[in-house]
Amino acid sequence: MQIVELDVRPVLREGGEPFPLIMQTVSGLQEGQSLRLLATFRPVPLFQVMERKGFSCAAREITGGDWEVIFSPAISEETAEEIKPVSLSARTVVPEIWPDPMHYLDYSLPDQKTVTEEILRLLGRIEEGAVIFALFSAEPHFLLPELENAGHQWVGNFDASGEAYRMMIRSGAH
Repeated sequence: MQIVELDVRPVLREGGEPFPLIMQTVSGLQEGQSLRLLATFRPVPLFQVMERKGFSCAAREITGGDWEVIFSPAISEETAEEIKPVSLSARTVVPEIWPDPMHYLDYSLPDQKTVTEEILRLLGRIEEGAVIFALFSAEPHFLLPELENAGHQWVGNFDASGEAYRMMIRSGAH
């Protein structure tokens, strides 16, 4: 699975209307692709439009008051039955109340050693309780014991296509 990025901040800063560009980008998404939208405000009206188009969203404020929103294909009840169950680390407690991810990482073609080092280094730099989202081409069995040993929590499963493994990792005590 791939995330397509669209930065409409320049359009907004120039007083333009980014909606047509956003809709053009959405119509060009391939099946299963997500959209990472960067805007100068939290685009709440767009959430309903995208929901009607079959997308869910995760929004977070980034530097300078700008916003990052990830629009991902929503999962239908029919598709949900085909998805493998969610896996959890031993320490994971109520992932539904975790904060939105601070970082989105795409490791579709991972070098296992590099991935583990990069993720552990990032987890060491962010505050305790902060969350990162990582995308893998397969379940990252190599990473799970390292996260457990370092005191981090994780939750993950395959997407609707079964081709990408999605994982949220919550930083433990440093």
